[in-house]
Amino acid sequence: MEHTYQYAWIIPFVPLPVPIAIGLGLLLVPTATKNLRRMWAFPSVLLLSIVMLFSADLAIEQINGSSIYQYIGSWTINHNFSLEFGDLIDPLTSIMSILITTVGIIVLIYSDNYMFHDQRYLLFFAYMSFSNASMLGLVTSSNLIQIYIFWELVGMCSYLLIGFWFTRPIAANACQKAFVTNRVGDFGLLLGTLGLYWITGSFEFRDLFKIVNNLIDNHGVNFLFLTLSAALLFLGAIAKSAQFPLHVWLPEAMEGPTPISALIHAATMVAAGIFLVARLLPLFAVIPYVMNLISLIGTITLLLGATLALAQIDIKRSLAYSTMSQLGYIMLALGMGSYQAALFHLITHAYSKALLFLGSGSIIHSMERIVGYSPDKSQNMALMGGLTKYVPITKTSFFLGTLSLCGIPPLACFWSKDEILNDSWLYSPIFAIIACFTAGLTGFYMFRIYLLTFEGRLNVYLQNGKKNSSFYSIPIWGKEGREVINKDLLLCTMNNNERASFFSKKKYPISGNVKNRRRSFIKITNFVNIHKETPPYPHESHNTMLLPLLGLALFTLCVGSIGIPFDQVGMDLHMNILSKWLTPSINLLHPNSNNSADWYDFLRNATLSVSIAYGGIFVAFFFYRPVYFSLQNLDLINSFVKMSPKRLLWDKIINVIYTWSSNRGYIDLFYSTTLSRVIRGLSTLTNFYDRRVIGGITNGVGITTFFVGEGIKYVGGGRISSYLFFYFFYVSIFLLIYYFLTFKER
Repeated sequence: MEHTYQYAWIIPFVPLPVPIAIGLGLLLVPTATKNLRRMWAFPSVLLLSIVMLFSADLAIEQINGSSIYQYIGSWTINHNFSLEFGDLIDPLTSIMSILITTVGIIVLIYSDNYMFHDQRYLLFFAYMSFSNASMLGLVTSSNLIQIYIFWELVGMCSYLLIGFWFTRPIAANACQKAFVTNRVGDFGLLLGTLGLYWITGSFEFRDLFKIVNNLIDNHGVNFLFLTLSAALLFLGAIAKSAQFPLHVWLPEAMEGPTPISALIHAATMVAAGIFLVARLLPLFAVIPYVMNLISLIGTITLLLGATLALAQIDIKRSLAYSTMSQLGYIMLALGMGSYQAALFHLITHAYSKALLFLGSGSIIHSMERIVGYSPDKSQNMALMGGLTKYVPITKTSFFLGTLSLCGIPPLACFWSKDEILNDSWLYSPIFAIIACFTAGLTGFYMFRIYLLTFEGRLNVYLQNGKKNSSFYSIPIWGKEGREVINKDLLLCTMNNNERASFFSKKKYPISGNVKNRRRSFIKITNFVNIHKETPPYPHESHNTMLLPLLGLALFTLCVGSIGIPFDQVGMDLHMNILSKWLTPSINLLHPNSNNSADWYDFLRNATLSVSIAYGGIFVAFFFYRPVYFSLQNLDLINSFVKMSPKRLLWDKIINVIYTWSSNRGYIDLFYSTTLSRVIRGLSTLTNFYDRRVIGGITNGVGITTFFVGEGIKYVGGGRISSYLFFYFFYVSIFLLIYYFLTFKER
């Protein structure tokens, strides 16, 4: 066992040969390297597979009862200051290593075909391998300084990957927004690290936890300063894991390639913030104010993310807000002290969300055959629909991921989310109600994505054979109801200045496409006669893209079994693989047991959570069901449901919800109109002070010296008598002035 742990330090370095070799190859022999570019996918997958096997071996040893292992070596020693480096191998490290490697391998295999035609294929794999190495270095770090170094490397890789297609202005702006937003959190992380070192004199986690506990017990620390330092550390996690209010970079990160979205939102960047809070939880647990802050931020984030996902028409942005909401669940669990439930949901969500993102990539890949390479169209759910018969494998895997994220048994996320909901009822009924309500919203927006994408007819061909969006389903409320409910399908036809204000009564404009819906439904049967040639249709992706989907679908089906809250024989509470795995870490926290111990309590709580999820799914079917009425029935419904007070109120409620969601909760607008103006105003003032005051003084001294010298040079004539005359003249004047001043004083 110890022999295996001694080589744990090599984990972050194993993937590094690939980016180094690609960089040297492009520098020394660029032509040969580019001609053999497909060969670089194999070593990338091979090296990461080695790390995965090593991490799995460490995990098995920990499950069998091994303790925590830590190796520390001196980096620099200067008098009383000592900076050390090392690796810390515990259950949290092994869990994160397995997540990073398994998801990373699957994404690398998927990317080989997805990025095949990209000119920067080699750089993509170099960035991916370096990102995996940075994340592995982060999770194996034994102190805060080491974590901060790898933390910045992960941020740099995310910046490069989000802006991979930097020639597109929107992608360049997205990576800059992600970089700047995360700099706010990184600055807080740096200040918190320095504050804790000021208190404890150590960066090592074990020493830090012990010293803080002793100082609190002996009242030897300023509790306010300790709380502030811990809150600043949490600020770094807020930015990295896209928690409110620093979540605004997350939807913009969708401008990168889809495999990057799967990697960032499942195993790397967003998981780094969760990992930091989990690693520092023994410190946060002794500071009640910080724990309350963590749970509050998590609750706000899970609700906000769910509401912002309700009206998005970009499939990747919808999934991004879903990620934000699920990370809020994990943060809430950590704030409650439910360490096991948080890590369990991190595992199940990682595989389910990676499956959904790679599935969306397969959908986008198939849609590009019709609309061409245009992210605004290929990712627009308003142009999709009816893809089931074209991409059946993608549809099946996406459906499994959707069910899992909704919390439907027996899929993975059901077990973890149900555990969080159970613990929340004992922690705070208010937080529990919000979490349960958000579970219903999750069912709604996830099945909204599924129905708009796969059910009904292909909307891109519904308007006279033209590639325009069309009206999807006909709700029972008639024309005005359709105007409100189908806004999300019409946003692609709107300009930014046409968006309704949150406080106004203005409705979304109805496109001509929807106004002519009768003609659309009549002419759709004649679509083949309109075009002489057979139009292109979506198609299933290549096998190298489908194989990762099937692998992730298998994980989604089975990974929940590691955390089922009872064994199959003795029915003892939490006698499962995950509990045995996390025992060393749980013993450091001494949490209270907040779980039910018998079948009755488990089934009661599970019935509540599943019923809420099914309620959201039912509402999604009610709004977005793929049902097309005949024209006679449509006229009958329109005449039956004339304007009524209840319908007017219902339309206003839906209008407010959709306006709030489509405008991202007005948070981006608030930042752009307040913080940006304040920062620009301060920058303008600073620029004026620098140029006019500081620069003015410097330039004034120079100009004065120039004119004085220019005037004096005409005084000198080369005669010593003249120089003596002026010398005695000025000395006489000085003496006279001195005499009169001293005479007046007497």
